Amino acid sequence: MAVSPTKVLLLMLAALTELALASSASRTVVPASVSELFEKWCKEHGKVYGSEEEREHRLRVFADNAAFVMEHNGRGNSTFTLDLNAFADLSPHEFRTAYLGFGFGTKGVPPRRHSKEVLFTGYGGDVPEAVDWREKGAVTKVKDQGSCGDCWAFSATGAIEGINKIMTGTLVSLSEQELCDCDRSYNTGCNGGLMDYAFKWVIENHGIDSEDDYPYQSADKTCLKNKLSRRVVSIDGYSDVPANNENLLLKAVAQQPVSVGICGSERLFQLYSKGIFSGPCSTSLDHAVLVVGYGSENGKDYWILKNSWGTRWGIDGFMLMLRNSGDSRGVCGINMMPSFPTKNTPNPPPSPSPSPTKCSLLTYCPAGSTCCCSWTVFGVCLSWSCCELESAVCCEDHRSCCPHDYPVCDTKRGQCLKVQCF
Repeated sequence: MAVSPTKVLLLMLAALTELALASSASRTVVPASVSELFEKWCKEHGKVYGSEEEREHRLRVFADNAAFVMEHNGRGNSTFTLDLNAFADLSPHEFRTAYLGFGFGTKGVPPRRHSKEVLFTGYGGDVPEAVDWREKGAVTKVKDQGSCGDCWAFSATGAIEGINKIMTGTLVSLSEQELCDCDRSYNTGCNGGLMDYAFKWVIENHGIDSEDDYPYQSADKTCLKNKLSRRVVSIDGYSDVPANNENLLLKAVAQQPVSVGICGSERLFQLYSKGIFSGPCSTSLDHAVLVVGYGSENGKDYWILKNSWGTRWGIDGFMLMLRNSGDSRGVCGINMMPSFPTKNTPNPPPSPSPSPTKCSLLTYCPAGSTCCCSWTVFGVCLSWSCCELESAVCCEDHRSCCPHDYPVCDTKRGQCLKVQCF
């Protein structure tokens, strides 16, 4: 059952008072009202911890975040409010480690664009006063990257989904997992990446698979190479909006959803609830989101951002961020590295259905899987099982299998290794 907003407010007011009294004492105490609020929060978000020590640690972090939320919301002059959302039991450091992943790929260097980008120079004419690509059906539902730093993949697929809908009239949810697993020239899955390199990979692969066919796992997995040819959407190129040019970014968003890098590591950003976010925040880019529109409210201009942290963050997964802030870099650096895919040609024709994998004269496994013998008699296999991985290594226990690039079976520990350990 959801917690009543009035009840939460009363609990938080009482908790803040008790926190102030507790902090003035020589001992570290979490007030009873904070513990009660934490209990209700855990039930609402389905939080269960592995030990009492872990729970106590989470309670202390939650109490600190509760005090931070109340202090901010109590100011009365802010354009946005905070809330004890799904990340309220994480410290800022824990949150950064688990959920941010923009820029640092295989080279371990700060974010930079691909060297062969085409710069967007805009177009003549005025832009509409407001644009919301959600209303035009060009934005898929809010997704959840989980504790995997592949925000770059969600930003990239969101931009491709948008231009595909605009050009073809069909909205298709695309596979972040395929990018996470297979785009490894620069991007490194859960350890970070850039949208330009994701666009480049999709171009070179002549398309990308759907989310339905290659579903999200929230972890680095082995690339399913048999699915690389299952291309449902293609793009022809990509363009970068010149850095720190908000006018050109506005024109780009007026024509399609645009990928951007931002600083998402501030605690204000972590606990954002609603309103027009204005910072303060750094311009050190560490997160990627999708700009899906813009507008104005009460004299304040804003961007509409789609995040990839699920619907329990922000405004059902979205954020309004201040536009025309007076800083050319934009709030949280939003104007520094925008880019978007381009599309002029039709999508690839549907891929033919792959053939099943033949195990024996009468036995088959699904396409893209590996036949593993589960029972032999005098060296003849009489029973087969199917490993879901293509070109896999069948383990000697006749129950397990390992990816071809991790060919050593360690069945005692339930692991697949690159090399034999002695």
